[in-house]
Amino acid sequence: MARANNANKSNKPSPASDPAANGPKRTGPIFAAKPASAGWSGAINAELVANIAELRRVFDKCSDFVIREFHASGMNRDAVVAYIDGLVKHEFIMDNVLKPLIVYSHEGDADGIDSLEKVNARALLASGTKLLYTGDDALDALLHGDSLLMIDGMAGGISISVRGWERRNISEPQTETVVFGPREGFTETIRVNTALLRRRIYTNDLRMETMTIGSRTQTPVAISYLSEIADPEIVEDVKRRLSSVDVDSIENSGALIEYIESEPASLFETVSYTEKPDVVAAQLLEGRVAILVDGSPFALIVPTLFVECFQTAEDYSVRTYYATFLRIIRLIAFFVSLIAPAAYVALASRHQELIPNALLFTMAASSEGLPFPSFIETALMLVIFEILKEAGIRLPKPVGQAISIVGALVMGQAAIQAGLVGAPVVIVIALTAVASFAIPMLSNTLTLLRWFMLVMAEVFGGYGITLGLLAIFVHLASLKSFGVLYMNPIAPIRVSDLKDALIRAPLWSMKYRPVSLHPLDSARQNSRKPDFEKNE
Repeated sequence: MARANNANKSNKPSPASDPAANGPKRTGPIFAAKPASAGWSGAINAELVANIAELRRVFDKCSDFVIREFHASGMNRDAVVAYIDGLVKHEFIMDNVLKPLIVYSHEGDADGIDSLEKVNARALLASGTKLLYTGDDALDALLHGDSLLMIDGMAGGISISVRGWERRNISEPQTETVVFGPREGFTETIRVNTALLRRRIYTNDLRMETMTIGSRTQTPVAISYLSEIADPEIVEDVKRRLSSVDVDSIENSGALIEYIESEPASLFETVSYTEKPDVVAAQLLEGRVAILVDGSPFALIVPTLFVECFQTAEDYSVRTYYATFLRIIRLIAFFVSLIAPAAYVALASRHQELIPNALLFTMAASSEGLPFPSFIETALMLVIFEILKEAGIRLPKPVGQAISIVGALVMGQAAIQAGLVGAPVVIVIALTAVASFAIPMLSNTLTLLRWFMLVMAEVFGGYGITLGLLAIFVHLASLKSFGVLYMNPIAPIRVSDLKDALIRAPLWSMKYRPVSLHPLDSARQNSRKPDFEKNE
């Protein structure tokens, strides 16, 4: 969905300087006059009736907006509590606001309460309260799920935190399943997500700075980092990029990536994301910055390195040898998914001499009578695979699984029997598909790069594959993520950081944080290799 940035108001020409201002008036839905601002400008005055009328005007035709008028008997004043139904807990309003004010009967105290400050200090039972004096602040509090208390004869109002909308319970992430390790996942509520991080990092160094993005959605965004570890330049860079986002709406964290990433024209993502609080906590402890967006269960993490695409949270819960083996398998899967179709086309059409004779005879027999060359066969099967994958994702889960499995088996076998494609092509595409699922962080990128490599193989053969790989690696070496080279610690080589790159060294040997992130506190631990038997 395309979004246009809001124009800077200071750059808009005045009616007198606009050449079209005095010309013929344009009509139609595009150029129709915009309605006047529906906001509540100015201060909240002491006249309760005027304030109620202003609220009714602002929330006209809003059936979920509630105004509860009552009489504060102890102060002998009329009052009102306003809120948006569905965003608050009614029992909180009843117990912490209405009951204390309606049945207020402290001896000798009622007559002394003649200001909002005294009402807040002596009458209300709620803990999250704030004095408001402008209409804009009052609207902001209401739209974010607070209730607004206004009393006749007292200028201003009190926002009371009674938020209690429905939300999804904490559950295991669907995109990052683990066998051995924490299984909690983020939800769509930002305060739940920040609490999940607080539960893992019990230190006051953990910062949670909140800003609002989206002129209409007013989406809360939290920037999380460890002040004693994270590089201040990276933190300020994140704040600067987020502050420069001037749009109508931000619906989820994925939409925010496009506005803040370092290399928007690249196929590789320079901003990573995760649903797991334990992964975010580990990244913060290395010196990174996390971005939490209200309404999204995915946390963004910057800076991002290419080697992290081959790492999972479970790597740090299993033995070092097995974790290293799995990372090597993922690296092999990356190259298989990237060049397997291109290598088949290059060998079948241009470099038959490189194929063993037995295999060459088998391939020739399977390709006998086929109407298409190897390039068209491979391209056709890749398109069919992408269609099946998309159908399996978009359909309901039980139906999607049946479509993806049955469709792949039936259509593949039918295509071979019908003489449209050969069996070797089906095997190559199936191997490519399985390999791409082993590295989900690069799945979308590999889908596009696979076509690039396929065309290079068709045009230039094996030389095209070499040139394509060289172009990809040169591009990777030139990328940066928030000022940090994307290929660290491989290009340039940083020996100390290689312990947690394509291999996973023992945890006790990782004494220092990644140098490429420029952490303020580089020392991570003083532990040494355990040798308890000798000590005994």
